[in-house]
Amino acid sequence: MTTIPIPRTMAARLRWAVHDGLTVARRDLTHWIRSVEEILGGLLFPVLSVVLFGYVFGSAMVVPGGDYREFLLPGLFGMTMVFGLVITANAVAIDSARGVTDRFRSMPMAGTAVVSGRSVADMVRAALDLTVLVLCGLAVGWRPHGSFAGTMAAIGLLLLLRFALIWIGIYIGLLLRTPESTAALFPLVLPFAMIANTFVAPALMPTWLGYVAEWNPMSATVSATRELFGNPGVGGETWAAQHPLLMAIAWPVLLILIFFPLSVHRFQRLSR
Repeated sequence: MTTIPIPRTMAARLRWAVHDGLTVARRDLTHWIRSVEEILGGLLFPVLSVVLFGYVFGSAMVVPGGDYREFLLPGLFGMTMVFGLVITANAVAIDSARGVTDRFRSMPMAGTAVVSGRSVADMVRAALDLTVLVLCGLAVGWRPHGSFAGTMAAIGLLLLLRFALIWIGIYIGLLLRTPESTAALFPLVLPFAMIANTFVAPALMPTWLGYVAEWNPMSATVSATRELFGNPGVGGETWAAQHPLLMAIAWPVLLILIFFPLSVHRFQRLSR
């Protein structure tokens, strides 16, 4: 049997890791593209979110100094990025349950390839989800009023949040290892998305709950994107609420620093 030598120099190892990671990403995206019902289901959620919250609840909401839909859409952008955590965890658990993960571990590939490939594939999906949601927002009257650079920076912050949550999803998926068990994640993620400034200002919540909402990483991203998009926003009393741009970067970076090594370590320690 022919063995593939493991690169020994740092540059060779990096090229090896990138090549293997992109190979895994291509495999994950190919499986996703062939699942038409999964694509349609994933894209339908953003559309329904805009219609449900923008039209059903929008008429009952008032935002001082602005239109509620322009206040709402950045919150929906952030909420979609957060719910992607469940998609990631479920995909990882399915691969584990089918033995795909164990087969990858038996192959002479970079130790980070499986988790990095999953992150690349999920970022492609996240970009597509965000594109659909932005188009839906434009269709219902939402507009970014900031500069082009500010708009691109806001989109970048949303994708940065999604990238950070991908690593949490990978870690949880490797822990659970069965797709059935990941079904319990949705009701756990829902409060994280709701106890934030997504739909209303934290100041309208009970004091303790508003404090939690202002320190929610999602609130930082949503507040920062509202500012960059030039959409109506809400203030706050906490330090986090007063520095949303800084926190929108700090929170995801912190989550990546914690969960990226945890995900790689968990993958490398899985029982065969």
